[in-house]
Amino acid sequence: MQLRTKIVSIKTVISKLLTLFGIMAILTGCSEKTVVFEKFEVKRGTNIAHWLSQSDRRGIEREQFFTETDIKRIKNTGFDHIRLPIDEEQMWDEKGNRHQAAFKLMVNCINWCAENNLKVIIDLHILRSHHFNAKEKPLWTDLAEQEKFFDLWRDLSKSLKNFPNNLVAYELMNEAVADNHESWNSLLTKAFTAIRELEKERTIVIGSNRWQAVETFDALRVPANDKNILLSFHFYKPFLLSHYAAEWTSLKDYKGPVHYPGEILTEQEFETLPKDIKVEVEKWAGVKFSKDILLEMWQKPIKKAKELGLPLYCGEFGIISNAPQKETLIWYEDMIKLFEETGIGYANWNYKSDNFGLIHPDGTENKNLISIVLGSN
Repeated sequence: MQLRTKIVSIKTVISKLLTLFGIMAILTGCSEKTVVFEKFEVKRGTNIAHWLSQSDRRGIEREQFFTETDIKRIKNTGFDHIRLPIDEEQMWDEKGNRHQAAFKLMVNCINWCAENNLKVIIDLHILRSHHFNAKEKPLWTDLAEQEKFFDLWRDLSKSLKNFPNNLVAYELMNEAVADNHESWNSLLTKAFTAIRELEKERTIVIGSNRWQAVETFDALRVPANDKNILLSFHFYKPFLLSHYAAEWTSLKDYKGPVHYPGEILTEQEFETLPKDIKVEVEKWAGVKFSKDILLEMWQKPIKKAKELGLPLYCGEFGIISNAPQKETLIWYEDMIKLFEETGIGYANWNYKSDNFGLIHPDGTENKNLISIVLGSN
């Protein structure tokens, strides 16, 4: 009788251990090589643009554009995380059904990151109802589109919830652009609540209305009593330098001088410009920029983060590749020094592209830029 009792007891212990191991396996949701982080913290990273977002690549071309080799390269270069933009039209059809091939790429990417000790921010970048540069944005007026937005996150959670909270974070939406700040605050709160009903401790990344700009950060209403939040701003100032002759902007025809630091465009230089160009660049004439001025521009997000006791992150910053190189590199140097001095994490825009990339389209590295973006520690 005693022997039988001992056997039953041993079986019970073994059963409990197997259950515990099973739960641990479910919670990790990754391969055996998954690195366990203490908590979700990011220091230096890069955006993986034009793969699952803002791209017409599909099939083999999309698969080969970004692979595990790139993840290993990012890790070996010295980064600790990636920000992964995804678009609704790439991930779901118009009825909200998953495009399984795209979901597979996303999940594979997270597993590659886990195996290479990189963290991931999943950024819902563009919705069918909201593009940050579009004139019409139905998201703000159509309740059905708002509910669809929440459902996209509910579906993402179903796919990603088994990844550890210290490996993957969710960015609610990239660069919200509403006519008034309260429209975004209200939508943000509802989306935040939808995720929290499913995942209590997932780090959620949020930014302010109107392109996550520093100027609007004081108007951001952050969900209260939740420490698993990462505040995020984007920074492309001065725009005359960061988007120099960018073909999708009003600056596409400007090929004139641009300076950093100091007056980005002197009054004398401005007076020599053609009338039609003057209209587009007048607001920059005589305006000065420097490292100290950039820091001053960051004060609203810095203040908000300090008041709430939350970490701060710059999810996008960069200068277009065809801008004057001397000024470009000085600006990057100042930006990285500021990130290091303030303790703000960052991800440059972006890893691989012909406009802002650390990696050129031919696969070669922009070594000078990479060296600066990595920082000194």
